[in-house]
Amino acid sequence: MSSQNTLAVLIFCFLLLSKEGILCSALNRNSFPNEFQFGFSTSAFQVEGAALEDGRGVSIWDTFCSLPGKILGGGNGDVAADVYHRYKEDVQILKNLGTDLYRFSISWPRIFPGGSTRHGAVNLKGVQYYNNLINELIKNGIEPCATIFHWDVPQVLEDEYGGFRSKRILDDYSEFAEFCFKAFGDRVKMWVTINEPSIFSTHGYENGINAPGRCSPPSCPAGDSSREPYIVAHNLLLAHSRAVKIYRSKYQKNQKGRIGISVHSDWYMPLSSSKADVDATQRVLDNTLGLYLDPVVFGDYPSSVKKLVGNRLPIFTEQESNDIKGSSDFIGMNHYITMYVMDNSTAVPAPPMDGPTQDEPDSPEVQDTFAITTSEKDGVAIGPSEGGVSYWRSYPFGIKLLLDYIKVKYENPPVYITEIGYVNLDDGQPLEEILQDTDRIQFIKDTLNYTLQAMSEGADIRGYLLWSYIDNFEWDNGYSFRLGLYYVNYTNNDQRRIPKASATWFREAMNTDLMSGARRFGKSAY
Repeated sequence: MSSQNTLAVLIFCFLLLSKEGILCSALNRNSFPNEFQFGFSTSAFQVEGAALEDGRGVSIWDTFCSLPGKILGGGNGDVAADVYHRYKEDVQILKNLGTDLYRFSISWPRIFPGGSTRHGAVNLKGVQYYNNLINELIKNGIEPCATIFHWDVPQVLEDEYGGFRSKRILDDYSEFAEFCFKAFGDRVKMWVTINEPSIFSTHGYENGINAPGRCSPPSCPAGDSSREPYIVAHNLLLAHSRAVKIYRSKYQKNQKGRIGISVHSDWYMPLSSSKADVDATQRVLDNTLGLYLDPVVFGDYPSSVKKLVGNRLPIFTEQESNDIKGSSDFIGMNHYITMYVMDNSTAVPAPPMDGPTQDEPDSPEVQDTFAITTSEKDGVAIGPSEGGVSYWRSYPFGIKLLLDYIKVKYENPPVYITEIGYVNLDDGQPLEEILQDTDRIQFIKDTLNYTLQAMSEGADIRGYLLWSYIDNFEWDNGYSFRLGLYYVNYTNNDQRRIPKASATWFREAMNTDLMSGARRFGKSAY
């Protein structure tokens, strides 16, 4: 196809893009700027396995998985997708998929089995594993992006002082972060300090469905759902700020990398045009996204959160506020679903959800937002359920609305979509059915089109990372949720990777003959 015809296709795509999500079938990587990066994200606990090998320590997730009834199907991360042993095979999969950027996390207990050098030496076998992975990625033209903390607090630190409930963790996290900069920063040029602080704090300390499983009794053995999530969130933000300060002051100039944070947010829309629902929607956005991005961009929490949470919300000192303001070279944005919001100002707070469930109902968020979220309006769902998961509704236009919101409210920062994906529930259906994941292909096309539309309207979007190239351990949902482009055969720990239809589509879209050759790792203009 000539460059003139390519331009015509792009113009046609833009003309077709609309609120209803009309798609351009010719969508491929050449629809995006040369510098735009495509890739995948994973986390150590969810894919590595080898939990009991080569000196790795115990994390809070190892402990949580050992508790009966906490994980759907009773799974754990002992083997997971076995990437620890299969990383060379997986790097070839990533290469064949046309990957520019691969985000993985560095397992804190694999590097520091005791959480800190106060409790023992660095695990050199763990360091060697990440050196091997990083080198293999670079050798195959893939840029490594390392997440420093993706939820795997060393159990030693949880036992010693309560993990992220205590400010003592700031020193231990800082030691771990600086070690990573020293050991890997000569090759890793993109760092994520913290992944999804909102999910870690709410699921681990408000409703207790994730590690360490704390919430107010009697739903959990111990915890305080009204206070601990905010304490943990505050300490996560301070940890992020500390890591950025260390990197910028000691390593960034010579290593020439960039550093940011990956936050999570559903998109929220008012159930009606009433002022009450509109205001409730803003309160929910402030308490979920704003609670984390406002400090990083502006240096303090949203005023609505401070007003509603009161003295349960920690306060930044003047120095802390100065340090955290502007503390990201980019914003990582993780997004999966969209919900309606209804005002519920007179509601009584609902108790936290108890135990894991595949079929989570719409969860009232009334305690500090005085709002209810729902996936239905006038009896009509916001979108079809994804892969048999009733509460996970597909609404691709949500990513466009979220990117627009970030552009306007947060002064158009550089954004990487560091997680986005489509779930299928594996509940015993034939393998052939799982492999024909045409709905996932459509979702990827839709969200890419809406990302492109947001960019055409001025949003500074730098990359799109799917979760993920392979199926993996999906936290409290265990191995029943499959979000990969490759099926992983968990039977008898076989772990064989089998491409789904989405893998074939993505590989063809990313490895087009029209590829300019200027977009590979090392040639980015950003």
